[in-house]
Amino acid sequence: MQQNIPVAVIKAFIPDLEDESNAVHVKKIGNGLINHSYQISCPQRPDFFLQRINTSVFENPDGLQENYMEVWQYAEFEFTGLRLPAPLYCGDMRTLFKDSRGHYWRAFEFIENGKTISIAEKPAQAKETAKAFASFTLALEEMNTDLLKEVIPGFHDLSLRFRQFEASLQTELYERMAIAIDLVKELKERERYCHFFEIITSSDEFPKRVMHHDAKISNVLFHEKTGKVICPVDYDTVMPGYYFSDLGDMIRSMASAAEENQTAEPEIRKTFYEAIVTGYTDVLGGILTASERKYIHAAGLLMIYMQSLRFLTDYLNGDIYYQVNHEGENLERARNQLALLKNMEQFLQQE
Repeated sequence: MQQNIPVAVIKAFIPDLEDESNAVHVKKIGNGLINHSYQISCPQRPDFFLQRINTSVFENPDGLQENYMEVWQYAEFEFTGLRLPAPLYCGDMRTLFKDSRGHYWRAFEFIENGKTISIAEKPAQAKETAKAFASFTLALEEMNTDLLKEVIPGFHDLSLRFRQFEASLQTELYERMAIAIDLVKELKERERYCHFFEIITSSDEFPKRVMHHDAKISNVLFHEKTGKVICPVDYDTVMPGYYFSDLGDMIRSMASAAEENQTAEPEIRKTFYEAIVTGYTDVLGGILTASERKYIHAAGLLMIYMQSLRFLTDYLNGDIYYQVNHEGENLERARNQLALLKNMEQFLQQE
């Protein structure tokens, strides 16, 4: 056994493993910043995907897995055509295993010939990504959102993020506050985005739907030979949400070539922006309300503003949430997001 995975965990999902445990091959998948994920291979059995849930981020692992099962069962038995990895069971119809150290594990089928892409290099990739996440929401349009738990309360609640930002202004890290004062001022001047968010959350014209809440190209599985989308992955943040979340996240992460940590000017790439919005609305246009269609271009503004608030809040609080490689990195991220926001504001005024 490799990667310090207890044999009991593997046997929970393969109860008749017996002496084959020595032949089990473990391959780590991804960077492991949140959950720890592995590809498990053993003789004469299909590979499967094994994941240890980070309970520091997801404090209710049972609720997290229940959400996945609700979505998977709906997609599977309501003939939605939506492909989701099938869960593996670990006895008594359970799909979540708790080991002797209190760690929670779950397993899924391993989808062969799949690959992920870190960065959208062509507008067509951005469009297919947008269509994939829109198709996910469309397939679950008739699902009762009350069945899903809010696994991260307030995750895309802009009003909450602004209140957290205001609370961080009472920091005792005075040097950081002095360095960030201009950025604080510019973010406070854009409080109007919070007011618009409050209109969204209080109006029937902006209904809650099943949203992925982490819509980026690296969370889409592409076929490694054909390049076509197989399905979205990483459903940990699937919750009821509003129209701007997934679309706004894709605009934030794909419309500009600059990444969060880069100092390069985050120019809005028109072809990518149009590909994202077009791909999303081509799929969801039939169910969007008149108000959602009217304010479709506000999606990127809301999510970019929210992320800038979150980075600056963490900087003023002493870097307690996001991992940093050097002091000031969260400040740099916040500045980059504000620069992206300003460019998005200018871009939309020209359209």
